Amino acid sequence: FLYENGYASKEDIDGAIRTGLGHPMGPFELMDMVGLDVIDFIAQATYQETGAEEDKPNESISKLVAEGKFGRKSGEGFYEYAK
Repeated sequence: FLYENGYASKEDIDGAIRTGLGHPMGPFELMDMVGLDVIDFIAQATYQETGAEEDKPNESISKLVAEGKFGRKSGEGFYEYAK
């Protein structure tokens, strides 16, 4: 919500989670590690099952997946990675 609505950058959100909560990585870094295609697939399946608006797949993630940007495994997702 914060990222989608322009309240905070992905870098700021990831940094806040790492430093404020002591997690080893933030949510955008974690999604890139898991694979945005996997995240999108899970969201699509959940939404298909529930039909609930809150389960609707995230447009930013779906857009990146459509562009072939799956995260670390493809070299680019929310962040860019050296191949």
